[in-house]
Amino acid sequence: MNHARSAKKRTGGRRRNVRKKRKHELGSSPTETEVGEGKLKVVETHGGNRKVRAIAADTASVATDDGVESATIDDVVENPSNPNYVRRNIITKGAVVETDLGRARVTSRPGQDGLVNAVLIGE
Repeated sequence: MNHARSAKKRTGGRRRNVRKKRKHELGSSPTETEVGEGKLKVVETHGGNRKVRAIAADTASVATDDGVESATIDDVVENPSNPNYVRRNIITKGAVVETDLGRARVTSRPGQDGLVNAVLIGE
């Protein structure tokens, strides 16, 4: 995957390459955060900045009516982005996870932010 200009036009026709791929157009495969013992990975991004990616996560900061509490993640119950992620226990933004406080919807992007934030949902 890369972030160069698409080889296809809007009409469906093909564009000719005017140059090779460049380092700044480099892409990467998505970080699929699994349920498990917490594991982080630091990645250097464009401009020498750093991004923390969660490879695995076992806790989530869950927002409740009383405030924010730390909860243990047990299982992924629903994931609208990909039903296969439920079977593989992969956490993404929008996924519904089972915690010790109840079901919660993930509001952060664990593969980009390195942490799991969630909001408690009624059943």
